[in-house]
Amino acid sequence: MFSLLEVAKNSPFRTPFTKVQCDVPTHGVEGPVPGRHIQAASAAAESCEFGSNKYFALCSLGGILSCGTTHTFVVPLDLVKCRLQVDQAKYKNLFTGFKITVAEEGVKGLAKGWAPTLYGYSAQGAFKFGLYEVFKVYYAKVLGEENAYLYRTTLYLAASASAEFFADMALAPFEATKVKIQTTPGFANTMREAMPKIMNEEGINGFYKGLVPLWMRQIPYTMMKFACFERTLELLYKFVVPKPRAECSKGEQLVVTFAAGYIAGVFCAIVSHPADVVVSKLNQAKGSSALDVTRSLGFMGMWQGLMPRIVMIGTLTALQWFIYDGVKVALAIPRPPPPEMPASLKEKLGK
Repeated sequence: MFSLLEVAKNSPFRTPFTKVQCDVPTHGVEGPVPGRHIQAASAAAESCEFGSNKYFALCSLGGILSCGTTHTFVVPLDLVKCRLQVDQAKYKNLFTGFKITVAEEGVKGLAKGWAPTLYGYSAQGAFKFGLYEVFKVYYAKVLGEENAYLYRTTLYLAASASAEFFADMALAPFEATKVKIQTTPGFANTMREAMPKIMNEEGINGFYKGLVPLWMRQIPYTMMKFACFERTLELLYKFVVPKPRAECSKGEQLVVTFAAGYIAGVFCAIVSHPADVVVSKLNQAKGSSALDVTRSLGFMGMWQGLMPRIVMIGTLTALQWFIYDGVKVALAIPRPPPPEMPASLKEKLGK
């Protein structure tokens, strides 16, 4: 039975550096690593080995920081977006939504739901990014090195879907609380008020009744977020960036990360929007099922608030990838380059 670390060493998504032991600098190593064009001496700067338990733990920390902070930052936009989805007759559009909210509740009203957003998306980020890295290594082992490279888009989709399945279980109670605070006037103003009220009125089901539509929203979103990002990043370095990633500065690499993240975010918003509307309506309407809400909305109703969500999710996704990659730089976590074709496959194809 191979450990994840042993599998990671043979993965096409591995770090380009060899390391003897995590946290121990490698000295006296000269020349490029076999099959790579980057000097192994650079590995001394890394804080852990790619695929190790510490690597996965630090990636989870990066996920907490990237998801928790960004989602909390856009709470005002999220609040107006949710209100547009559940009461378009009153809020009409993004500008009117902000105007009415400030007029009725003051500027501080725009921060409603910040606490469940911070806690919920921090928990979700830990599972989303941490487990994505775990599943990516594991599925690469199942496919084998050559197939992992050839079918890497499928691998990204499978790894991200698997990670999000568990991430949403952590998010669901906080998402239900957030939406209830933001869209039900007079229900509660804080998470401490809202959670006990939901428990008393609906029991534990009140926190998880939106889990299935949350899966319907978040799993396609995350699949697009990771697969589109990974392939866009690969294409940007291949066709747009005028030099190899290894020759780019850390700052230049982060700019490319942000651009790839924003492109991925636009597609994420579109594929996940109908389910997002259903989640908002479902958590507002006590006693309704996802099917009831879908029927009442109709096809066109499930596209309410799309433009503000594209702006929000595009910015959000770009910032998340920027922060996640920035955390990797700051903590010296291995950052594998775009995947390379294995030597064995090059021989088979005569390349």
